[in-house]
Amino acid sequence: MTGALLLQTGRAVPESAWDLIIGGTLPTKIVLLVLLGFSIASWVIMFWKWRHFRDIRREGDRFLEAMERSQRLEDAYRTILTLPESPYGRVFRQGVNFFSELRPGALRENAPPVDGLSLTQLEALRMTLEKEEAEELDELSIGLTWLAVIGSISPLLGLLGTVIGVMNAFLGIVATGSTNIGAVAPGVAEALVTTVVGLAVAIPAVIGYNYFAARLNLVSGELEGFSAEFIGTLAREGRV
Repeated sequence: MTGALLLQTGRAVPESAWDLIIGGTLPTKIVLLVLLGFSIASWVIMFWKWRHFRDIRREGDRFLEAMERSQRLEDAYRTILTLPESPYGRVFRQGVNFFSELRPGALRENAPPVDGLSLTQLEALRMTLEKEEAEELDELSIGLTWLAVIGSISPLLGLLGTVIGVMNAFLGIVATGSTNIGAVAPGVAEALVTTVVGLAVAIPAVIGYNYFAARLNLVSGELEGFSAEFIGTLAREGRV
């Protein structure tokens, strides 16, 4: 006799959580399989987003270094073109391209002075930058919704499995007519396994969601600050 004891009724008594899983009912196993899929998905998403935000941080540092070395908007634009794609660079290029459409040739080398932007044009430029920021943040937030869903649904699935398991345990009591704790406890323990697994799946997902949401808010603040600095640069150079 290995891994389990036997009751007088002939039913195996589990000695470990693994015995509870292996000897569980079909609904319990289905819930556990779904939770396993959620767990794998959440860890894949968290690893992917960790690499994504790590790359964004490196690109942001390179972008800021390039901006600090540039004396004028034209120099910054030429420098940014040599850097890899990043949210910061795309926001900058969007702003520069929009300005170039309003003042064609103004950013060329040795270009003559041009009139500054009007208030209406400046507001249009601000809206263009905000639109590009929103698109970048939407792209960065891909996957976070699924972490939130997994973090909120997994405990409920675990609770569902527990309720089903407890129901089956009481039905077994009715069928056998036995209220002995040795006969009741295995069924209740089996029912509680899904709750434990649901929490084990949800806790890392919730932690990951909050961590990456904080990183997303950080990038959002940096993009907003850069947009304000871009408009301030235009003002300092007399282009507004």
